[in-house]
Amino acid sequence: MDGGTYTLLLARPSGGTVAVGALGDLSLPAGWYAYTGSALGAGGFSRVERHRAVARGENDARHWHVDYLLGAAETRVDRVVTTTAEIECAVARRLTKRENADAVDGFGCSDCDCRSHLHRGGNREELLSAVKRAHAAAD
Repeated sequence: MDGGTYTLLLARPSGGTVAVGALGDLSLPAGWYAYTGSALGAGGFSRVERHRAVARGENDARHWHVDYLLGAAETRVDRVVTTTAEIECAVARRLTKRENADAVDGFGCSDCDCRSHLHRGGNREELLSAVKRAHAAAD
């Protein structure tokens, strides 16, 4: 397999409103976020590098909900967790079910029945740990 599932750990030192395509304007407070997506097919995990380019302001294309979030000046990619398996929705569901979960309803899940593929966490360590556990349990 050339790819699999990835979760971007995102930092937003300051909050604000982000216009997210068809979802409209979302108020996203400062904090840590985890976005889970899939990188299947010929390009594989090169999708992650594309996301990093959007976050750096080097790519203006907006194809997915996460592109709008990454294009916001307040958002940066801190870390990426990957698994070479097709477990995107399983990871997202596990993150939604965790204690004190804060899912951004409808984000990144227009092609599945998940509540969300974007989750807000209390602090970096707590959210990163939850992401790693979700990947390990779903794999």
